[in-house]
Amino acid sequence: MDTATHFVMGLSLAGLAYVDPAVAASPALATAVLLGTVIGSQAPDFDGLLRLKSNALYVKNHRGITHSLPFLVIWTALISSVLTLIFRTVPAGHIILWTGVAVCVHVFSDLFNTYGTQAARPFTERWISWNIIHIFDPFMFATHAAAVLLWSTGAVQPAPLFTALYILNGFYYVWRTIAHALKAAEVKRMDTTRQAGDRYYVIPTVSYHKWHVVKALTDGSFEIGVLHGNELEWRKHARTEQHPAIEHSKQHPDVQAFLYFTSFAVAEVEHLPWGYIVRWADVRYRHRKQYPFVAVLVMDKQYQTINTYVGWLSAKKMDKRLSINSG
Repeated sequence: MDTATHFVMGLSLAGLAYVDPAVAASPALATAVLLGTVIGSQAPDFDGLLRLKSNALYVKNHRGITHSLPFLVIWTALISSVLTLIFRTVPAGHIILWTGVAVCVHVFSDLFNTYGTQAARPFTERWISWNIIHIFDPFMFATHAAAVLLWSTGAVQPAPLFTALYILNGFYYVWRTIAHALKAAEVKRMDTTRQAGDRYYVIPTVSYHKWHVVKALTDGSFEIGVLHGNELEWRKHARTEQHPAIEHSKQHPDVQAFLYFTSFAVAEVEHLPWGYIVRWADVRYRHRKQYPFVAVLVMDKQYQTINTYVGWLSAKKMDKRLSINSG
């Protein structure tokens, strides 16, 4: 999920913690638990600090090891240790419990997005993405934010309020999972060009009535489309071009980081008088006919790198960042 949703979920878990009699009876413990759930709900995304070193390092590692099974324990232990040193008079077990819940909820909710996580490390480095809930879900954010607001005004007691909230969101997750499965089956049924071996990925958007669709063909290319209501429209066929510049680009660390993260990448080459621009794009992310998650190399005629970018950018901003139009 996005940072704002993780934040309100951390606050809501602090409210849910009032089902614990010890938390409800101790303002000091409740404060410690609040800090634990809010920090714990953000901790797996502390890998964002890798951006300070390089975008490539961030792309390769975001939602990677920091979302892994060992780090569920590591984050819980680190945060709880600090809080127990600050709140020496409260029982540490309750801080550990609710901090651990917050860390686990963060990683669990991220599994439902398209971006995915390496939550099964160290057993596998496979990126797990269930494509069920958009990274920003208006219903989830609104219900958690509304519950936190009601709690902060004292209008409703936290224990029953947040118990109801999490039951409601539990049903919501079940409904979205079923809806995704039905849409995936519907796409396969509707696609008259389906061939044996084709794989379909139905990807949520902010709208409940619109799903992005990616069909991975056996030749390594992709069909990109949209399912809007009951209408399936294929909009683009994407295939990696065959060109020496693309092969040379695979040796660059930025492209290697990009390809480590995604198996939905295609590349194209733009020929210029002085060299080439190789653009790798993740076809799962399509916005206004563009692919904003990219790895781009600007190369001379000898395939030497002049400039590079990896990460999220619109085509216009990317060209400006790389000074492509200046030649």
